[in-house]
Amino acid sequence: MGETQSGAALHNGLERALKRAGLPAPVGLTRLTGGATMESWRFGSGDDDFVLRRAPSAAMMEGRAFGHDVEAAVIRAVQSRGVIAPQIVVELAPEDGLGSGFVMRALPGTPDPRAILAANEDDGEARGLCAEIVGELARIHDTPVDALPALPRLDPAEGVAGLRSQFEEAGGNRPVIALALRWLDDNLPAPIDPVLVHGDYRLGNLLIQGHSLTGVLDWELAHLGDFHEDLAYGCMTVWRFSRPDRPAFGLGSLEDLAGQYAGAGGRTVDPSRFRWWLVYRTCWWALGCWRMGATWREGADRTLERAIISRRTSEQELDLLLLLEEEAPAAERSRKLPPSSGGQPATGEATAGELAMAISEWLATIKDRMEGHDRFQHAVARNALSIIARDHAAKVDPVNHELASALLDGTRTLSDPGLLAELRRTALDKLAIDMPKYPALGHARRQWTGED
Repeated sequence: MGETQSGAALHNGLERALKRAGLPAPVGLTRLTGGATMESWRFGSGDDDFVLRRAPSAAMMEGRAFGHDVEAAVIRAVQSRGVIAPQIVVELAPEDGLGSGFVMRALPGTPDPRAILAANEDDGEARGLCAEIVGELARIHDTPVDALPALPRLDPAEGVAGLRSQFEEAGGNRPVIALALRWLDDNLPAPIDPVLVHGDYRLGNLLIQGHSLTGVLDWELAHLGDFHEDLAYGCMTVWRFSRPDRPAFGLGSLEDLAGQYAGAGGRTVDPSRFRWWLVYRTCWWALGCWRMGATWREGADRTLERAIISRRTSEQELDLLLLLEEEAPAAERSRKLPPSSGGQPATGEATAGELAMAISEWLATIKDRMEGHDRFQHAVARNALSIIARDHAAKVDPVNHELASALLDGTRTLSDPGLLAELRRTALDKLAIDMPKYPALGHARRQWTGED
């Protein structure tokens, strides 16, 4: 268990927790990859498989609206209504020495989006799976509010105010995020009866076996709010992975989504509310990625993955521009982009960027020696070094406090000559450094420049 963080302590603490549930000691503890905020470990106990979901330290729980006890209560409540959520067998106690969390019975299927999409390439099978996913979401939204523990409620105006505060605390200097915040303020939706919102309902948090949904995971962001929020979140470009051409969960069309949801829950999807929440959650995730840099810098979480996620802000800035560019006049949407800043070819001794690339290439030679979570971290490390190399070769600065302030207060808009073209160019160049394989980058480049 070389990848564990004190393997003996983890095993012994988990053995104590399992004993309270009448289960034998764990065997085969394996750290699962992924998870932006929590750790997950799979193991066997007796004849069954289980998953430990935990936050090892109090710092990992900072900023959360509620603890694992409330999350467990939500899972039990929806499971009693027929939602395919994992059964919780025991919650961690202080004497376990494992932090906070709980043990769940493992469900069949994979959460890997790329494996799911590869198994559902056929349009008919994909639409069928989408219908299952949307139908399960309708069931979640039908959970009686009085059957739930006390949960926060997300009011749109308060939500935007919170995002704006986060933006200003982080520096307030990214123009595209400022543009989105202004649009959200100007287009606030009217109040609606609240439902239980999962808050993170997307590929990656859904277990799929073949063409069927087998489990709904990760309830840490559950709250009360507008049902359109869950629908829009699962349709964000970033969560479509290799299928940006299928807007609904990477599996179907938005028309199918609306019809499937209405058929399953009787609610009609309002396109304008859906679009508002799509912009909101894209902006929310942009700020979430951006804050990861501060989280790493301040020492709350010094994992490499945290630092890398901060560079995914540029993915969401590109997506926000694609969502909001229709607000610009036709003449601005057809304006040619300024040339890319580019960089000068290197000569002489190896540059810092070339050294980073050399290390990345060396790491590729030892990939096969890595296992489990260490292999995942190895891939993250290579990604980080590649970003350094590209960043050194072509410096792009997305920071402009003056422009961001003007967009935020509305004194500048996408009607300003050349502004949209300037924002597009910066978004393309920055994302080409940070995440050049992001599927939407090629689409945006073709749409905005006519180039592949």
